[in-house]
Amino acid sequence: MSLVYSFGMLKGFKEFISRGNVIDLAVGVIIGAAFAGIVDSLSKDIITPIIGLVGGQPDFSAIKPYGIGIGNFLNAVISFLIKAAGLYFLIVLPFSRFANRLVTTAATPAQEVLLAKILSVLERRTAPDGKAIV
Repeated sequence: MSLVYSFGMLKGFKEFISRGNVIDLAVGVIIGAAFAGIVDSLSKDIITPIIGLVGGQPDFSAIKPYGIGIGNFLNAVISFLIKAAGLYFLIVLPFSRFANRLVTTAATPAQEVLLAKILSVLERRTAPDGKAIV
């Protein structure tokens, strides 16, 4: 491989990494991995034992009717539902409320206000036969 080709490859890689989307994605993956540990602990240490108190068995992996390990599947389903609920209530819902607050407080650009005024004036102008004058 020639040295010129290597520099061209490095330039393309630098442009790829410099895009904002790649950096955002990397941060999201890192935060997601850290959040996964929190939600796993919530699931295994808090919610599953509470379910076990109600159902009588905190670990469902021992449930094996006819030799089929359905208990592991139940553990995985419960863990998934807890993670999904945690993600929704701790990340998605607060972010949506924050984003909605930003959208509602944003001022309407002056150009849009003027266009709305022009539209209302044009809607009021009608010909004697009831058709709009353009």
